[in-house]
Amino acid sequence: MNTRPIITDIKGSFELRNGVKMPYLGLGTYQSDNDQEVVDAVKNALKLGYRHIDTAAAYKNEEGVGKGIRESGVDRSEIFLVTKVWNADQGYEETLKAFNASLERLGVDYLDLYLIHWPVAGKYKETWRALEYLYAQKKIRAIGVSNFLKHHLEDVMNDCTVVPMVNQMEFHPFLVQQDLIDFCADNGIQYESWSPFMQGKVFALDICADLAKKYGKSVAQIILRYNLQKGIVAIPKSVHAKRIASNADIFDFELSNEDLQFLDNLETGERSGPDPDNFNF
Repeated sequence: MNTRPIITDIKGSFELRNGVKMPYLGLGTYQSDNDQEVVDAVKNALKLGYRHIDTAAAYKNEEGVGKGIRESGVDRSEIFLVTKVWNADQGYEETLKAFNASLERLGVDYLDLYLIHWPVAGKYKETWRALEYLYAQKKIRAIGVSNFLKHHLEDVMNDCTVVPMVNQMEFHPFLVQQDLIDFCADNGIQYESWSPFMQGKVFALDICADLAKKYGKSVAQIILRYNLQKGIVAIPKSVHAKRIASNADIFDFELSNEDLQFLDNLETGERSGPDPDNFNF
């Protein structure tokens, strides 16, 4: 039986299987330009108390993210920094090179979490072997995957040395995938969401507007609180200081079990992004 997650404040965290603490609210940087835009977003987030920054090689903004961290004045050891190996760089040797390139662009000497961005058929198991090596070398504090469905995870787990510690998935009220959440929980894999706002679609849902009114909060705040109360790490993306602050204003209320269940029941299986079983990039 899963215990109810303890949600305290912006610096709170969920504990990964190896004891590493992963802040449950972070700043996503997808589609944030690799210039002053992402630098300022990172600095603003860290100033507000965020301690989790998520990027990826594919976002082409690792340099800006690294610059934002350095200019923030926050000690590197306090920040949970995440990036991902892109599809074209998968494979054992290729992943080792990609990892070093990401470190160089970020201007850091280790990562807190490194993820396989997508399960590239015929390559992701060799990529995972490279992540296990980097983890053993203590160059990464935790390793995980992104967009891995149950059968992908089972394939990795069949002969891995280290079970993935995190699975970052598209997650929102129309794509809950509770069976996958439960599978991850049963295997000590922390669930994390991307696209929690369904690329903006949640803001047009009457039920979300009704919940926002009920709790005196914004729709975005309702959805992010929903993530955290389900034990799911959330990394909403924004480059606007006011929105970054608003996204963090979710620690003074709690959704009822009935409202959590209601949001779960909106599940339709609709994706706002690609299907992990059918992508061609």
